[in-house]
Amino acid sequence: MTRHVVVIGAGIVGVSTGIWLRRAGAEVTIIDRGAPGTGTSHGNAGVLAACAMVPVTGPGLIPKAPRMLMNPDFPLFMRWGYLPRLLPWLRKYLANANDPDTRRIAKGLTHIVGDSVEQHKSLCDELGLGDWVSESDYCFAYTNRAAFDAESYTWALRKEAGFEPTLIEGHDVRDYEPALGPDITCMAVMKGHGYIRSPGGYVQALAKSFEEMGGTIMEAEVKDFDLTNGRVTTVQTTQGSVACSEVVLATGVWSKPMMAKLGINVPLEAERGYHIVFENATGGPARPTMIASGKFVATPMEQGLRCAGIVEFGGLDAGPSKAPLKLLRKQAAQAFPNLKALSEIEWLGHRPAPSDSLPLIGQIKESGIYTAFGHHHIGLTGGPKTGRLVAGLITGGRVNTDLSPYDPQRFS
Repeated sequence: MTRHVVVIGAGIVGVSTGIWLRRAGAEVTIIDRGAPGTGTSHGNAGVLAACAMVPVTGPGLIPKAPRMLMNPDFPLFMRWGYLPRLLPWLRKYLANANDPDTRRIAKGLTHIVGDSVEQHKSLCDELGLGDWVSESDYCFAYTNRAAFDAESYTWALRKEAGFEPTLIEGHDVRDYEPALGPDITCMAVMKGHGYIRSPGGYVQALAKSFEEMGGTIMEAEVKDFDLTNGRVTTVQTTQGSVACSEVVLATGVWSKPMMAKLGINVPLEAERGYHIVFENATGGPARPTMIASGKFVATPMEQGLRCAGIVEFGGLDAGPSKAPLKLLRKQAAQAFPNLKALSEIEWLGHRPAPSDSLPLIGQIKESGIYTAFGHHHIGLTGGPKTGRLVAGLITGGRVNTDLSPYDPQRFS
């Protein structure tokens, strides 16, 4: 039988999977209800955050969480009417807020993000798309040394994974990054990182190369699977049925209802993420900079300065809230007092947040259905590596990674 793989999802994970499968000789159709790179893969900070392996659910989060929610200047928001639906997931999520689970999760995430720049270059250089990837420092800006020291647990885990920052303090901060305001007096600078100058444009360019390699992209909504003797044979879409030998679920938070059709209830929530693009901006940083007090990242991009990182819980259906965007503007103005822009673009998207902060990567039983979703904040960073791993599983290539932490049946 000719191998025909259907990849559901045309974001960075799905398109990366498609490219690696084509390189291995498989026939591939990517199906998405939208155009490639227009969903969550478009709306992110664009950082190839190789050091982003420490989950939010660190020790001490539980007593801090109520204060965070009640503080109007903290970048965490809740649509309170959604709380009853969120609680089952939230209980599981907070159960990981301890040292052993944090270390377990960090170890799992390190394998997905730790070599991010190299994985992106392996994906795109051969396609002539290397210019989309800018190698750079990734900076963490703090009000003072005490604020940096307050995150010593996180930095210790990063150091154990091989990521140790260079510290810049006092007047040297302004010499390194003149755009920062006087409130910032300590910088932790991570070498060997990078960013994408237009995440949506990058995924679209990758998708075009995938088609030039002989891959097919189909705009449709996937409704169901057909299985024969426990193995997938057909994908049912709004544009008709598509026969296949394997399926890859790579459609982010929308993968959850597809998993339910297979009898697996994944504790996965939509984390509503916001960004603002300050178009043709001046007065912004020269490299991706995390403003620690506001938990947002400012990245210089093709369109201008993108500030991203506000978190809100409220499900998939509600429209944007005003308060998160208002806070993001306030924090950006505080961090970069000379920031000026011709106009602004607001965006809201949905990050797929599993209760244990680890993506789902692997085959469901012997069904021929593979998972590649649930990357929370690291989708762009870990997309090419995930695609490479899944393509290897399908085509029998070497997978030099222990995939047990990402087992898609761990919630069964």
